[in-house]
Amino acid sequence: MATALLGSFISAMATVLGAVPFFFIQKLSERWKDILIAFAAGIMVSASTFGLLPQALKESGILALTVGLLVGIVFLDLIEKNIPHIDVEHNTDIQYLHPKYLLVIMALIIHNIPEGMSSGFSFASDNQSLGVMVAIAIGAQNIPEGLILAVFLMNSQVSKLNTFFIVFLTGVVEMISAVIGYAAASHVEALIGYGLAFAAGAMMFIVYKELIPESHGHGYERPSTYAFILGLLVMIYIGHIFS
Repeated sequence: MATALLGSFISAMATVLGAVPFFFIQKLSERWKDILIAFAAGIMVSASTFGLLPQALKESGILALTVGLLVGIVFLDLIEKNIPHIDVEHNTDIQYLHPKYLLVIMALIIHNIPEGMSSGFSFASDNQSLGVMVAIAIGAQNIPEGLILAVFLMNSQVSKLNTFFIVFLTGVVEMISAVIGYAAASHVEALIGYGLAFAAGAMMFIVYKELIPESHGHGYERPSTYAFILGLLVMIYIGHIFS
């Protein structure tokens, strides 16, 4: 349990880490944003393909893998369809925190719940290295996410202190959901395979629906592609080291 808490805390607080540069650097180039996002996408694909799905198959079989994967995809799809998202690129004229922007903050908090549960399910599995892999993958994705959230809030004229608090809150929600996922899987072992496949589906949806299109939309497709491959290789090496 202590390892799960520590891993979940580190991956969740990566959101805060991603927001830190914005307090000192007012603008990050599109090229580097795309590279960071693609790198995170590579890490998440690697963790899902080489970590979560094989372990889900081992834990509970092909049916659980199929059901969990599809439920994870559909769940994230419903969130995407029904809750607004941050669109910093096309909302640079935001000058105050209108109530509708609170929905965007709530969307990110809700969006972090399945990510946290993914981490919790992974730490509950028999594969000791899987939790570390997933925590790193989610943490890598949280870094650019934290940066984007900070940009959004600062453009909405939210103070730096309140921006930090809101970003920190999204991380806390992710950590709480990780604890819930770990506790559920620990008490009902049959859930582990479904949970791992759910985590893989959620991660794959985020990668193909959000991260890859975002990293290929500003003319930096080539460096983003290399960053994606690098992220994939980094996670393979991490999995090999901790296995």
